[in-house]
Amino acid sequence: MRPVRYILWLACSAAGLLTHVNAQPKTSRELGLSPGVMRPGPLNAITDVAGVRVGQVTLRQGDSVRTGVTAILPHGGNIFQSKVPAGVFTGNGFGKLAGVTQLTELGSLETPIVLTNTLSVAAGIDAVVVHTLSQPGNEKVRSVNAVVGETNDGRLNDIRGMHVRREHVLQAILSAKPGPVPQGCVGAGTGTVCFGYKGGIGTASRRLPASLGGYTVGVLVQSNFGGVLQIDGVPVGERLGNYYLREDLSRKEDGSCMIVVATDAPLDSRNLGRLARRAFMGLARTGGIAHHGSGDYVLAFSTDTASRIPHEPKGPIRTVPLLHDDHVSPLFLAAIEAAEEAILNSLFMAETTRGRDGVLVEAIPVDKVLQILRESKRIR
Repeated sequence: MRPVRYILWLACSAAGLLTHVNAQPKTSRELGLSPGVMRPGPLNAITDVAGVRVGQVTLRQGDSVRTGVTAILPHGGNIFQSKVPAGVFTGNGFGKLAGVTQLTELGSLETPIVLTNTLSVAAGIDAVVVHTLSQPGNEKVRSVNAVVGETNDGRLNDIRGMHVRREHVLQAILSAKPGPVPQGCVGAGTGTVCFGYKGGIGTASRRLPASLGGYTVGVLVQSNFGGVLQIDGVPVGERLGNYYLREDLSRKEDGSCMIVVATDAPLDSRNLGRLARRAFMGLARTGGIAHHGSGDYVLAFSTDTASRIPHEPKGPIRTVPLLHDDHVSPLFLAAIEAAEEAILNSLFMAETTRGRDGVLVEAIPVDKVLQILRESKRIR
């Protein structure tokens, strides 16, 4: 431990600001885990899918504001004029996912996907509409289906203060870029809690071998849910004594998880809905149980250029390439594995956080977890 960090650790411990400190956060793969059997893309992020961009704004103000915005764009052009096929799956519908009915009805995504907190969905809609109307080529647009998802970060964040504003959402959208994606206590994951530990934003990807098409599946999650944590099949939550329905555990378990899946495979909305359902299996692999009060949604879209849907078609017939149903199963496994790893990354990359009313949520105790995994022979 470096001297300066050690001094800070002592000061924080004396002040009661934390009960343990992880070293510089590392992803699950950097810690020696490799969930699943498929290989990740070069960034192991949703941005491994060509064209996908992610932008985030983190709000940490005073003692009580711990929230933010995460925006996911399927491509860098005018999304309204060049829509992408999309599908959605609801694991448990105690949530406020704006725009879901039109997305389900038409099978297309026409705006960025914005993630934030529950009471800031309206601000997200407002900003997405403003952004869309302001784009060149949209001067005559009079209807916009803004897609905005959320989880409730009210345990750590002054959610009633509604601190996310239009400008924050616009900043997230306009700053969205390809490349590495910050994870942990950032953007819409700034104030979230997962399995009783600090949750956040996580991402991962899988790339199919060339013999199976070479397609990429990328996942980004906003984790804010509970259950009985499992890592690579090991009941880590039980071993740590921190899990749902433990006799002396009093915390409220309801929460939510937003999962966004991107792929460059040529899939229509039907198969994207199927892909979304498989990604939810990744949440189940980690021990999530979709509680009564949980808003668990998966949004999936394809970035395949030939599959885009023009706002103003040139003719009555639309002809697009589609991957045959017999060839989608490898993508299903990719979505499951990437979702599982993204959730684990949201935990491992998060840091102990104190927020509203002095509430302290600790980061997952990495050293203890690694010891459990070594004893279970999941890592060396």
